[in-house]
Amino acid sequence: MKSMNYQKYAAYPVVDISGRSWPDNTITQAPIWCSVDLRDGNQALPVPMSVEEKVVMFQLLVSVGFKQIEVGFPSASATEYAFVRRLINDKLIPDDVTIQVLTQSREHLIRKTFDAINGVQRAIVHLYNSTSRLQRDVVFRKNKEDIKAIAVEGTALVRRLKDESGNKGIYFEYSPESFTGTELDYALDVCHAVMDTWGASADEKIILNLPSTVEMSLPNIYADRIEWFSRNIKDRKAVLISVHAHNDRGTAVATAELALLAGADRIEGALFGNGERSGNMDIIVMALNLFSQGIDPKLDFSDLPRIRDVYCRCTRMFIHPRHPYAGELVYTAFSGSHQDAISKGMKAHVSSSDGLWAVPYLPIDPQDVGCTYEAIVRINSQSGKGGMAYVLEKDFGIQIPKWMQPDFAEVVQGIADTTGEELTPEQIHDLFYSEYVKLREPVTLKKCHFSWDDEDLSRNDEEATIISCVVQTKEREFSFDARGNGPLDAFVKGFITESGLDFSVDEYAEHSIGHSARALAIAYIKIGCADGRISYGAGIDSNISLASIKATVSALNRLP
Repeated sequence: MKSMNYQKYAAYPVVDISGRSWPDNTITQAPIWCSVDLRDGNQALPVPMSVEEKVVMFQLLVSVGFKQIEVGFPSASATEYAFVRRLINDKLIPDDVTIQVLTQSREHLIRKTFDAINGVQRAIVHLYNSTSRLQRDVVFRKNKEDIKAIAVEGTALVRRLKDESGNKGIYFEYSPESFTGTELDYALDVCHAVMDTWGASADEKIILNLPSTVEMSLPNIYADRIEWFSRNIKDRKAVLISVHAHNDRGTAVATAELALLAGADRIEGALFGNGERSGNMDIIVMALNLFSQGIDPKLDFSDLPRIRDVYCRCTRMFIHPRHPYAGELVYTAFSGSHQDAISKGMKAHVSSSDGLWAVPYLPIDPQDVGCTYEAIVRINSQSGKGGMAYVLEKDFGIQIPKWMQPDFAEVVQGIADTTGEELTPEQIHDLFYSEYVKLREPVTLKKCHFSWDDEDLSRNDEEATIISCVVQTKEREFSFDARGNGPLDAFVKGFITESGLDFSVDEYAEHSIGHSARALAIAYIKIGCADGRISYGAGIDSNISLASIKATVSALNRLP
């Protein structure tokens, strides 16, 4: 095997921190959420959203419950600027929602940003400049003091323009962009200079956003960085620590969750993890992770199908079918053992008294996010008897007894193996009917009448039921009259006597399909022949006695 050139990569440095507290902490409440779908998410789209699409997305985010929404980079393009003005001029921003606008720490961009938010009730001006060693050395070719000066000069201008506007609803956020590539002591030094320039206090907090602009380490190392920063910031009460995690290593949600344990107050992210490269932290996943632990996420994802639809239409992106919580297949089970466990768990949940969700393989109730139970179990060649039984019972009211489930499972799996495709509930239903209910050969029941001796229904002796039947086989047509302790017993005795086939009824079950006066009855039967053959059958009729006889005929027709 060829060895990959791993030697070209250096390990990310660990944090020199002792007595870290975050591993012992627990999350007990939701953070302050900020959606960056309309800015960071939008700039990563092959086809960025139009103003109208951004309005639709903004309204979706408001309906979900976001109170802080980064709406764009108004100095970057005419579309971004026009969208911000649209929100303000058309009064589309609810009183309890604060929009956020991004700007680099450059004078003309900052001034353009303030033009864009003129007249807004509440807004966060989000200033950033890159502070990482790599960017300092390679991109900007500036030293640490030069880079810090950029942050301080931009902060001073934002402060002055806010004061000149007289708008007390303007707040300030600063990001040492590429925080994960910045030395911790230097990031702290820059943030202290920004705090001093802004005049941060407990009464006028500053948001310090510490982004994992490129995810470069294990989530626990990022958590160490956040705890170190929170310990060493000079006036913690004057600061809201925010994190903005990207997903380059595939652990953005874990990064944000551990950052919350480490002291972060605020989380930036996007729906379905949209964003540059591998995307941003997925707010839906993190919020529903909290929800699954009994914590109010303060966001409403109870209608994920609607959210999914709006997102796909506005962004022209698709959602992976295995996407946590929201994917098309996440509430399905193809494996037979999983299907059986889910079926049993659902039944147990209905009868439980504590109301707590506890169903195998389903971390949350699909109904809580607008999904339905109908899609939980789907059938293919990997499916088991429990899954097929669940589908028939849930969708059609057919409750195949356990002793018959392996027989039908073999039939279904044979079809699935042949086609190599998933079977729909309707296909499974039709297969059940064709395999058991509709069989008419080689035995056909042409006529069947039964009565009670002397019509005395109170009689309890074993020969009270009289049956008269006409039966057609491949060889001949014959009729018989017989007595038994019920219609089924009488039919079996008469058929054995007339046909010469020696068999017994080994298993029997019945139930109604539906609850009205016109409900049908279904019977299931297992017969065993004297020569060792066994067979299963099912019959449906408005009369349960006829259903049981039809089930017997079905089993006779399926004898190997």
